Amino acid sequence: MPQLKIEDLYGIKEKIHNSSLLEPEKINARLTVHMGTCGISSGADAVLKVLNEELEASGRKDVVITTSGCAGLCNHEPLVTVERAGEGAIKYAMVDEEKARQIFRGHVLGGHTNAEWVFARNWEQGERNLEAPPSSAIEGIADIREIPFFGKQELRVMRNRGLIQAERLDEYIARDGYFAAHKALCQMSPEEIIQEVKTSGIRGRGGAGFPTGMKWEFASLARGEVKFVLCNADEGDPGAFMDRCVLESDPHAILEGMIIAAKAIGAHQGYIYCRAEYPLAVKMLNLAIEQARNYGLLGKDILGSGFEFDLEVYRGAGAFVCGEETALMTSIEGKRGTPRPRPPFPAIQGLWKRPTVLNNVETLASIPQIILQGGKWYAGLGTPRSKGTKVFALTGDVNNVGLVEVPMGIPLGTIIYDIGGGIPDGKEFKAVQLGGPSGGCIPAEHLDAPVDYESITQLGAIVGSGGMIVMDETMCMVDVARFFMEFCMEESCGKCTPCRVGTSKMLEVLTRICDSKGKEDDIENLEKWAQIIQNVSLCGLGQTAPNPVLSTLRYFRHEYEAHIHEKRCPAGVCRALVAYHAMEDKCLPCLETVAGYDAGGYEGLRAFLPELVPERLVSLIQNSGCAVDLARFSMIVNVQNKTCTKCPSCRLGAAQMLYILDDIATGNGKLEMLDLLFELVDTMRVASECPVGKTAPDIVLFMLEHFRDQFEAHILEKACPVGMCKEVLTYKTICPLRADETD
Repeated sequence: MPQLKIEDLYGIKEKIHNSSLLEPEKINARLTVHMGTCGISSGADAVLKVLNEELEASGRKDVVITTSGCAGLCNHEPLVTVERAGEGAIKYAMVDEEKARQIFRGHVLGGHTNAEWVFARNWEQGERNLEAPPSSAIEGIADIREIPFFGKQELRVMRNRGLIQAERLDEYIARDGYFAAHKALCQMSPEEIIQEVKTSGIRGRGGAGFPTGMKWEFASLARGEVKFVLCNADEGDPGAFMDRCVLESDPHAILEGMIIAAKAIGAHQGYIYCRAEYPLAVKMLNLAIEQARNYGLLGKDILGSGFEFDLEVYRGAGAFVCGEETALMTSIEGKRGTPRPRPPFPAIQGLWKRPTVLNNVETLASIPQIILQGGKWYAGLGTPRSKGTKVFALTGDVNNVGLVEVPMGIPLGTIIYDIGGGIPDGKEFKAVQLGGPSGGCIPAEHLDAPVDYESITQLGAIVGSGGMIVMDETMCMVDVARFFMEFCMEESCGKCTPCRVGTSKMLEVLTRICDSKGKEDDIENLEKWAQIIQNVSLCGLGQTAPNPVLSTLRYFRHEYEAHIHEKRCPAGVCRALVAYHAMEDKCLPCLETVAGYDAGGYEGLRAFLPELVPERLVSLIQNSGCAVDLARFSMIVNVQNKTCTKCPSCRLGAAQMLYILDDIATGNGKLEMLDLLFELVDTMRVASECPVGKTAPDIVLFMLEHFRDQFEAHILEKACPVGMCKEVLTYKTICPLRADETD
């Protein structure tokens, strides 16, 4: 393979530009299928297959089908972009196999836009044909810049999203790829590179927000002939997928950023630490590294500069703690991934005790543009102390789920309501969780707050790597805190006692509160344990683990008090508290069944069933009730009363049945779950030690035998025939025998 020089980069750029222009006599149409993980999981691979079949059947030689990465609007996948000569680009959303056939036949071959499936006119791809005036095919179709989700974003890190084929090095070069590397290697000294990065004001995008230029300077000045550059691609926060998108869609941007960092500090070896759960990202990184080596962009004498640098991908095993920089380095060294005390900091003594610079994916992907455009250009966006842009994974209870890149300092509400499209189903916004498990929850009264490092920290959260989970009014903030604390406890490396024991103690208290067993001093104990963990934990992950609890106590203390003092969950989420109120003063069988978990109550209910079912229950279900919902309710009664947990067949069987029924009721069921329910019924009847466990699944069994069609409707049609199962896991169901009553 040839060793690329600067003139080769210009030649490739011109060649790709010329080949991308659509001309009727050469290439009349181009289709791009977006094939990020989000697209593939939504069926993009099947769409691509259909389009290729249609192209082959048509015999057309002037039509090209390509692929690209994630375009950002993940809940509209699969996305297909169609470009025809003289028309610009049309982006279709939620394309399935049948739509793909119709789009190819109607739009590509016939020139007729399938307007009902069109999402927008994509100016970014259409700019390749700016000399072609818009035709009637795109009249009346909104420009993608007019759609708030895209129009209010500022793309720097994700400037190539949906525009290049990640597998093709030449397409990255055509978008100014590796021009910054040439400038840094051939025209700048290490000191000049570091000064440009410092001028930009960019801070680490992985969580702590430490100034990148300062970190590089420390490593540059550190003594040692052997130094390393590391990329932290171990994205472990729940609901976060910013890094994955860049790794899959634009891997050469990370490589170029690492080459520049290596020149700045004098390193000749680098590692990209990527979690094994990102198979597509690992594949793209390895392919990009192979391409870069083949064309002299890695290895010896890069771009004729005389500089030497090479890279390897190290696959992590999925431990959350390995996202912490010292634990990550320990893992690369072949040891168990546990944090190390600091100082010494990695810039002085890092990987194998050598000076090491570690940046995350987003930081490194920003570097080429900073070098190419200048630090002042980058600093032109953002606030005085938080420069540039930030990528967020916008998820949760929001209409537009996806990746957004916005200027630092943008109001939080602008992201949620303008870009995110607000809360679905007209519900009220309650809070947004920022910063992953180490972050915090910010309530509605702070929607005007600017999104920058200082402002978000003052509100009790952190910007973190960019996870942004929106929550509506149906969320219980105590339960949210419990979820994140459970995550932190399970992911703790266990090395230091404050984190290992402290998170376990805090989870114990939170679980007790959610289970209707809260005590008067629980809030005080939570605050005490939080302070201990923050002050004496070894690493940053442990020190920030209490943040979700502290932020919810700060803004939603009344919910904790309602759980503890009133035995009430205001949001109706915590099952024990909801079940308590739902069954209070209700019909005798339910009340007897719950009270003390006594066998007499269950035997009474069982004896009552033969009379109840044929006359009242069957009639009610056939006319207005839901068999799945009643079966689920009957298992809530079993699971929530924990007086006896002696035999696992009853304890675990009832819980497993409830989980399965939850999935079926909320449209996540599978047909094999019905067989599993029958097996669990048999197991509980045979193996349970007392009549309580043996008779517990009777209602579930009756419903399965007499109303299987309702179960199958929930599973196959994703619909409740009677419309009762509407809310996802809100557990507000009261006994269907009283479904005609209001509570």
